[in-house]
Amino acid sequence: MSMTQHAEPAVTSPPAPGRREMDGRTAERPLAVRLLARPEVGVFLGAAAVYVFFLIAAPPVRDGGSMATVLYQSSTIGIMTLPVALLMIGGEFDLSSGVAVITSALTASMLSFQLTMNVWVGVIVALLVSLAIGFLNGWLVVRTGLPSFLVTLGTFLILQGVNLAATKLITGNVATDDISDMDGFAQARKVFASSFDVGGVQVKITVVYWLVFAALATWVLLRTRYGNWIFAVGGNKDSARAVGVPVTFTKISLFMLVGFGAWFVGMHQLFTFNTVQSGEGVGQELIYIAAAVIGGCLLTGGYGSAVGPVFGAFMFGMVNQGIVFAGWNPDWFKAFLGVMLLGAVMINLWVRQSATRR
Repeated sequence: MSMTQHAEPAVTSPPAPGRREMDGRTAERPLAVRLLARPEVGVFLGAAAVYVFFLIAAPPVRDGGSMATVLYQSSTIGIMTLPVALLMIGGEFDLSSGVAVITSALTASMLSFQLTMNVWVGVIVALLVSLAIGFLNGWLVVRTGLPSFLVTLGTFLILQGVNLAATKLITGNVATDDISDMDGFAQARKVFASSFDVGGVQVKITVVYWLVFAALATWVLLRTRYGNWIFAVGGNKDSARAVGVPVTFTKISLFMLVGFGAWFVGMHQLFTFNTVQSGEGVGQELIYIAAAVIGGCLLTGGYGSAVGPVFGAFMFGMVNQGIVFAGWNPDWFKAFLGVMLLGAVMINLWVRQSATRR
């Protein structure tokens, strides 16, 4: 008599209502981890720490006028840092941005004074020159395939030499002539270098421009097709081109955007001080790049935000003025910046690794 065994089918009970099984790939990350993945969170915490530190170490910082000075210092760095940050997200960077600011100011000043024109003529011509410099940088990078480091280093050296040589040749001095009594100067100063009163404290108009430009840049990055193009060309330009992204247009326009920022800051300097020193601007490009890096942008491109560089520029302004208010030797400023930069790079690396770790 034979016996046959029958295997009973396995019975599995369905998951309880409202319960969803998720593995490591589909599990939703905790809110804290998702926040840390944002490029601006780390620099926000760093900026808050620097602010609290100088509130304690430098009591004058607590005064409204002192805070207005900090914001002004931050805005002059931040306005230029924003387009530099967008360019870095797009996978490139510009070493000529510092001297380009002076080139723009020199162009407007000397053209207006030497030809006895309304200063607005010089302002418009300076804008065209700044955009042309940005276009040339972008076109050379795209056309030749050379790293933007080499192209813009060449532009940096050219502009530095032209600024000094042309100013000496035209004015006979290393600085431009005073244009404060020329037609259109008062109106231009109101646009680029005026102040307004807030609770008895004078606030520079550049602070408003800085925040408006930051809001506009954030909207462009997060809500427009052009913002997607910036991230795409910074991540992988070949893949971006394969899916129809206009890589050439995007990169050239980003360099031109840096040119626009250089023009705007140059006009502010011109109409604030009435004259321009031709040797200025050297080294400022490193501060703009460092503020963007501290703000979460990567030199390799494809990652970053517009909000992070705002806090990065604020940290620079806070340290720059905080050292003065604390009565310390200002020679320590660059050392502080170096520590901030290295610290920000390591924190950003740790944050990204923590956010992507399963």
